[in-house]
Amino acid sequence: MVRIVLAEDSVLLREGLVGLLERFGHQVVAGAGTAGELIAAVTEHRPDIVVTDVRMPPGFSDEGLRAAIELRTRQPDLPVLVLSQYVQRTYAEDLLDSADGRGVGYLLKERIGHVEEFIDALHRVGAGDTVVDPEVVRQLIRHRRDPMARLTAREQEVLALMAQGKSNASVAAAMTVSEGTVSKHFGSILGKLDLSLDDTTNRRVLAVLAYLRGSP
Repeated sequence: MVRIVLAEDSVLLREGLVGLLERFGHQVVAGAGTAGELIAAVTEHRPDIVVTDVRMPPGFSDEGLRAAIELRTRQPDLPVLVLSQYVQRTYAEDLLDSADGRGVGYLLKERIGHVEEFIDALHRVGAGDTVVDPEVVRQLIRHRRDPMARLTAREQEVLALMAQGKSNASVAAAMTVSEGTVSKHFGSILGKLDLSLDDTTNRRVLAVLAYLRGSP
């Protein structure tokens, strides 16, 4: 069971999400309708993960996102899954910049309709993965800068699939290649992106962030 604080100003959608999450055996320990309520609820309940809308009262701009980033500043290991009605490239980049992007997700709200994908994303983010909506990935790709030009088309395909939160096995299946081939591509990617890593660094997260941002 995952303990969740859910922030969504639409009561109807919030209650619908509560029912959906509980159907999968999870517990929504608190619901919030404003960014302030979100911060207070997380402080009180110490959830396993936060699920929040980007736009919240009073300004309906990026209050939910800013609250999530503030919470990550206070508690860097707090998993956060952000939902957005539209693709907002800057919002996604701001979220990914928080605590090196570990345990964060950015999904379009339409993804909730794909229930299994949504629940899978929730679990992945809760486990510390970085999950980005495929459409957001496409938007970020269009704006990426060097050193992505160093990567071959096949290597970019591998990294794009990883950016969607796929495991090596899932990437291999999607590309109809072996896991060994995926590992070789990933090793080449790390070298081309000049990523300096130690034993405590999450290689996958750094590579995905370099891809999404356009630079290491």
